[in-house]
Order: sequence, then C-alpha cells, then structure tokens
Amino acid sequence: MPMSQQIIFTNDIVETLEELHDQLKPSKTVFFTDDNVDEKVLGPLISPALKGGPLEDALVISKDEGEMYKTVGEVCNVWDFFQEEGLTRSSLVINIGGGVVTDMGGFAAACFKRGMRFINVPTTILCAVDAAIGGKTGVNHNGLKNEIGVFREAEAVIVSTSTFYTLPMMERLSGFAEMIKHAMLSSSEDFDEVLDNSVTDEDFDEDVWLPLLKKSIEVKRRIVAADPTESGLRKALNLGHTAGHAFESLAMRRNRLIPHGFAVAWGLVVAVVLSKMRNWLPSNILYRLASYVRTNYDVFHITCDDYPQLLDFMHHDKKNFDTESVRFTLLKGLGRPEIDCQVSDDEICAALDVYRDLFGI
Repeated sequence: MPMSQQIIFTNDIVETLEELHDQLKPSKTVFFTDDNVDEKVLGPLISPALKGGPLEDALVISKDEGEMYKTVGEVCNVWDFFQEEGLTRSSLVINIGGGVVTDMGGFAAACFKRGMRFINVPTTILCAVDAAIGGKTGVNHNGLKNEIGVFREAEAVIVSTSTFYTLPMMERLSGFAEMIKHAMLSSSEDFDEVLDNSVTDEDFDEDVWLPLLKKSIEVKRRIVAADPTESGLRKALNLGHTAGHAFESLAMRRNRLIPHGFAVAWGLVVAVVLSKMRNWLPSNILYRLASYVRTNYDVFHITCDDYPQLLDFMHHDKKNFDTESVRFTLLKGLGRPEIDCQVSDDEICAALDVYRDLFGI
C-alpha cells in the first residue's frame, strides 16, 4: 500500500471538496458523519455552502455519536444504506468527524464492493494527527479496540483549523496527547517545543497550532511512508498504546468511557517507565512527562486488583505475535524508538506500580 494520499491544509473546506469531487468524478457521493458533527459543523457550516455546487445533492448518513457505536453491527447499517442508495465502486464517501467517524467510514467504504474511494475531513485535533492519516480503518469487537479492520488510505485528508475553534478542552487535550507521542518519536527539540506550549489556553491561536499540527502530521507521514502496513517501523506509532488501549478497555468494562488521547497520555507514562527500566532512559524525561500528564490529564485510577484484567487486555492486543507475550514500543531515547519489545508480566506490573506512585494513587 504506497503512501499516496493527499494531505491538504486549508480553511476553505467546501472549495477543496468541490475540487476533489471534480477530479474524482464519482457516480454518487455520500457524507458520513455523526449526529454531533451534523448538528454543529456539517449542517450549519458546510451544507449551506454546497448549494448550487456539484455536491448539492450529496447523500448524508449520520450515526449516533460515541465509541460505543463503533461496531460491526453499526457498519452493517451503513452498508445497508449504501445498498439501498445504489452506491458502486465508483462512488465516493466523505467522512467528516472525529476518529470514530473516519475509522468506521473508511472501513465501510474499504469493504463495500471491495473498495470505494473516500475522503477524510477531521473535525478534531486527535483525528487530524492520528486516525484520519495513514490508512488504518476499523471497528471495536467484544470490548477490544479496533479488533476488526483493514489498511486502506483515503484519497485525501483535509485538515482545517476552522473546525477546531469550538472543541471542548477535553477534545483538545485528547488530540494533544498524540502530538506529544509524535514529538517523542521525533527528537528532544520537538518534545521540548510541544510541552512548552499550553494546550489549555482558552484562545485557539492558529499561528501557534498550525505549525505544531503540520510538524506532528509530518512525523506520522514519514513513518507510514516507510512502512505502510505496519510490518516494521510503523509499530513505533504504537508508543503508549499497549497500556493505553488496556486502560480504555478497562474503562469500558467499568461502563465508563475515557477519551482515547487521555488513555494514550497515561499509556505513554507506562511506556516511558518501562523504557527507563530497560534502556536507562533519563529520569528527567519520565518526570517531565509524568508531571505534564498529571497536571493536564488527571489520572486513571487503578489498584493491584486491576492488574490481572489489564494484563489480559494487553495479551489480547492485536500487535502481539501470540497471546503468550506482550509487545511494547519503547524508547532508547527521544527520537529513538524500539519496536517489538517483549515485556514480561512481572515487568508490566512493576511499571504499573511506578505509574501509581508517580500519580499518587
């Protein structure tokens, strides 16, 4: 799967969509979104501007908002809609929303008729720097994150800060966690730059955010271009995700949803603890990261009694070669990822102990 998707930075979403529509010449076009984005972005901001243009008659399918609806059953409903409306392989799906929407919409398009084209328009920072880019699509299954999916790139990703101004602070923080991860995979200079910028400022300063977003996206693009199907280097992007996904799964088991980026932030701390234990990563990196995460992301409360469930979730992580071992991405240093690190249950439990100490739980 070559890295071929266009990433377009613009604040004129409608004009860009119309230009892409003219280039792709689809037989039919459908917007896929969720109810929240339909109400706040697609309906009031985008749809009125489509009047009189080539996308005026585009179909719209809107799903319930939330991670709990990212299931095979919900995708089947989307496929039913595609069938009923007569979509073909030459049709086009425009996914506009956060990561749940681009994951689901991309998966639905990639499988229907063995592959329709799609465009991603991320409306959250998290989606812009992570889910919308790189060709991963999928849904959750039996309480496990992204258990079913395929690699399929969008024709284009339209990144527009115009959709970020009204994001709640929790959504900004969630996206910023992935930017921290990318900075750690890049260099100590990028790590310092990201943590020196306050994501909690009430004003969304485009002059500050746009360069940071571009730099973060470029880190992911370089890695994906070198390894599109995650056979090697791309596994570096899993930094923080092995423990992070386990935290998310435990939260779902508790009937409490947590933002993906928050789980990644806590997972990064666990990964850096393991990196210090194994690779003698400098303590100042761990303490600075843990302090930033604790200040901005609060803490995910766990006790020793939760360790067996967390270990079970980690053993079933799709990145493992088997269910007997757990594979982590760790760091030899900032900008020096180490992939496929086989970590024992005892080491994981020791890292979780340190995590709890760092967060005072």
